[in-house]
Amino acid sequence: MTKELEIEFKNMLTREEYKRLLTHFHLAADDVKTQENYYFDTADFKLKEAKSALRIRKKLESFECTLKIPAPEGNFEITDPLNALQAEAIISGQSFEAAEVYAALQKLQVEPSQLIMIGKLMTHRIELGYKDGLLVLDHSEYQNTADYEVEFEVQDAKLGQQQFLEFLQLQKIPVRPADKKIARFMKAAKSGI
Repeated sequence: MTKELEIEFKNMLTREEYKRLLTHFHLAADDVKTQENYYFDTADFKLKEAKSALRIRKKLESFECTLKIPAPEGNFEITDPLNALQAEAIISGQSFEAAEVYAALQKLQVEPSQLIMIGKLMTHRIELGYKDGLLVLDHSEYQNTADYEVEFEVQDAKLGQQQFLEFLQLQKIPVRPADKKIARFMKAAKSGI
């Protein structure tokens, strides 16, 4: 189990801006890592109300269960590694073998038996070091749609925000606020895209 503070800045990109950044950083198809993200909430959206999000992520052949909860700056991420059988049991609603995430859900008054999978999102991700943080280029596919975003993960919120805004300005990318992926997924699901 890990619990870490996540401070990140996000901006939506057009497809053309995304491709331009790939060219700018000399990135190729080999640099892309595909992730499958399965999102969960209760039928009455208790996690959403608590400004929290629960997902299982599959990267290559590894799995992890992550609960994001609000922190004074950014989010806390509570993560348990899973094997394939444990991940499938959670996805299918049979059992919940992610002990630290389970304990954090209890504090939010959410029982794993209340959880339902609300959807799946595929992310094609490229990560690279930039200034004092990690620059992430994401191409996500969900609900018959695709979007593109850039994220900048940092340790220092003030410095990170300054560096991110400078990056956008340098790349001639307008500031476009980006909701969390789960929020974009839910908006697409509600609109029936």
